[in-house]
Amino acid sequence: MILLYIVAGIAVLVFILAMIAPKTYDVFRTIEIARPKAVVFEYLKYLKNQQQWSPWEKKDPNMEKKFTGTDGEVGAVSYWNGNKDVGEGEQEITKIVDGKRVEGELRFLKPWKSTSDCYMEVDEVSDGKTKVTWGFSGKNKFPVSIMMLFMNMDKAVGKDFEEGLQSLKILMEK
Repeated sequence: MILLYIVAGIAVLVFILAMIAPKTYDVFRTIEIARPKAVVFEYLKYLKNQQQWSPWEKKDPNMEKKFTGTDGEVGAVSYWNGNKDVGEGEQEITKIVDGKRVEGELRFLKPWKSTSDCYMEVDEVSDGKTKVTWGFSGKNKFPVSIMMLFMNMDKAVGKDFEEGLQSLKILMEK
């Protein structure tokens, strides 16, 4: 009988945690770059250009990379397979709003499978200055949602986004 109470208690606890756990995440960072919006957008729409400023490139400069499709167009895919810091996955361009936004789908394969939406957006701040917003969002499915009670996605990847945007700024302002 005690075992039954223990199992029931654990089931209730898991149910309560699942109910209060965050169901979605949305992480983004912005930076201003002293370059015209059109120039910044033209650079950002190409997946291969991310190799020059991505923080994950620094974490594993020897990762395996493959590109399929026409870079800078919907359907282009960047695949990577690296060390434990970068894992394995791919990014596909799913939508381009010319001069404004590039949207994609991130498909992580290792260390665990998950899918997120990602985007790069540009807005003109003033003549010759552009605000770049880099972000990603997704859904936390059970049981991962319970883990998110103890892990903050913004803290987990926010610093990487900041580092990447700072590298992008330095590169674009040369």
